[in-house]
Amino acid sequence: MSIRILLRFSVFLILIISIIIVSVKFQDIYINSEEKGLTEQKNNQSNKGKKGNKFKESKEYTYRIYEEIPQGIVKKISGLSFLKGGPVTLEDLAYIKLTYWGFDDRTHFGEIIVHKELAQEVAEIFGEIYAAKFPIAKMRLIDEYQADDDLSMADNNTSGLCMRKVRGSDNYSKHSFGIAIDINPVQNPYLCQGILLPQAGKDYVDRQDFREGMIVKGDVVYEAFKNRGWTWGGEWKTLKDYQHFQKNLPVESVE
Repeated sequence: MSIRILLRFSVFLILIISIIIVSVKFQDIYINSEEKGLTEQKNNQSNKGKKGNKFKESKEYTYRIYEEIPQGIVKKISGLSFLKGGPVTLEDLAYIKLTYWGFDDRTHFGEIIVHKELAQEVAEIFGEIYAAKFPIAKMRLIDEYQADDDLSMADNNTSGLCMRKVRGSDNYSKHSFGIAIDINPVQNPYLCQGILLPQAGKDYVDRQDFREGMIVKGDVVYEAFKNRGWTWGGEWKTLKDYQHFQKNLPVESVE
C-alpha cells in the first residue's frame, strides 16, 4: 500500500514539475518576443484598422506606429518636448518604435515622435536606411536629455519632435510641429556664421572626407527623404544643417 501511494505521489510530483518548466519556458519566449518587438505579429489581423495598432514586420526591419501616443510616453514628454498651447496637439502626433542599424553592426531598437501625417513615410524611410545598413548612433526621445537640443546633439542622438524656437528667433522650429528629423548630429553638424553644433562635429566639417554615418547628396538617406518631398538642410545656402530633414504640410495639418 505504501509503495502504491509513493508511486502515485511521484507521478503527481513529476506532472507538477513539468507544468512549471513549460510555464517558465513560455514566459521566457513571450518576454524575448516582446523585446524584439514581435509580439504584435499574432494580433496583426485582429488589430487591423484599429487606431494605434499599425504594425509592419519584415525579416530585417520592424516598426510599430502608435497613432494614439501611449500614456507612459505622454507623461514622459509633457512639459519637455511637448508643451500645451504649442503649435500642435497630442492628437496631431504619432509615436514610432523601430529598429535601426548601429555603428557596431548590430540591430538596435529606437523611438521617435513625428506628425501623424508623416508617420507612415517616416517608418518607410528608416526601413530603407536600415536595409542599406546606414549606421545610426542613437535614436531616443529628446526628453532623455530634458528636451535640450544641445545635449541631444552632443550625444549624437537622432530625434524628431521638440517644441522649441528657431535659434535667434521667436518662431517655432519645424521640430515643434513634428515635421523635422535630425540624424547623427556629430557626423552631420550644424554650421552657421562660425557656429558649429555640436562641437564634436568639428572632425566632420570637411564633407569631402567621407566617413561612416555622414549624410551626403545622393546617398541612401538623402534619396529616401528627398524622394518623398523632404528638404535637406545640407543644401541650404545661408547655413548648413547636415543632420536636418524637414517636410512642409498643408496649413490645416499643422495648425
